[in-house]
Amino acid sequence: MYPLQFEPILKERIWGGEKLKTILNKPITSKITGESWELSTVEGDVSVVANGELKGKSLMELIDESPNEILGTEVYKRFGKQFPLLFKYLDAREDLSIQVHPNDKLAKERHNSFGKTEMWYVTQADADARIIVGFKEDSSKEEYLKHLNDKSLVSILDTVKAKPGDVFFLETGTVHAIGAGLVVAEIQQTSDITYRLYDFDRKDAQGNTRELHVDLALDAINYNKVDTQKKYETKTNTSNVVVDCPYFTTNFLPLENKLEVSKSGASFTVYMCIEGSFEIEYSGFKQTYIKGDTILVPAEINAFILNGNASILEIYIS
Repeated sequence: MYPLQFEPILKERIWGGEKLKTILNKPITSKITGESWELSTVEGDVSVVANGELKGKSLMELIDESPNEILGTEVYKRFGKQFPLLFKYLDAREDLSIQVHPNDKLAKERHNSFGKTEMWYVTQADADARIIVGFKEDSSKEEYLKHLNDKSLVSILDTVKAKPGDVFFLETGTVHAIGAGLVVAEIQQTSDITYRLYDFDRKDAQGNTRELHVDLALDAINYNKVDTQKKYETKTNTSNVVVDCPYFTTNFLPLENKLEVSKSGASFTVYMCIEGSFEIEYSGFKQTYIKGDTILVPAEINAFILNGNASILEIYIS
């Protein structure tokens, strides 16, 4: 085993742009690339190893062959041979649709899927870029439907200006939308279940509007006001906790020079390089990573060295 990188799975979106290439070094060729799936086992979009002796193998193959070594002893006990998280970068040239994700219970009943608790780390923001997160005040199904039908839904939703380094934690049921001019790192449960509530009446290149899921969303929405923005410390060479929830823990790690890391083997660790560059050194293995890279450190690698100057997101399951 060694630290693994995967081929990015690039997705064109009606709202996408070109910043995944210009800012995060992704090999996009389209002017409407909205997403780079960095680490995924979603059916039809399974990540494939891009480096080393295991190049060309899928993440699912590796987990099937070596579940404890890849996932970790506790993650394997809890999830079996499922990789429970999905990692992405998103580039919003235009506003995304206003949407919501179901919780585990609804997602299991309706789609045989995990729910979709997620977080965003803002890597780049244009001036006045904003996100929509939840309701301004406690609302109700009736008030929501009235404003949805009147096409005035945005008027009752909370809009927050976003800047680089901001973190938003979105529990299932939170109505949300990433606004134009933002690039974000997204960490979420392994799920591709999204209920689209409103899409600003826009049409694709063929003149078609996108499907809405108004009825499915009604029982999925949390109609209460929520607090989504997370504050966190930025101590150098320290794993500063940003989000700690039942589904994942995310730390912000400002790396300066050398840091020795020890892990228990209970969970895999993922590093997302947000700024700068760094190396991982492990038992003769040494590789450099740059802004936009995502690295899976298998759980059996329990002692290694980080070396460089970088801002890093560190993610695992605790």
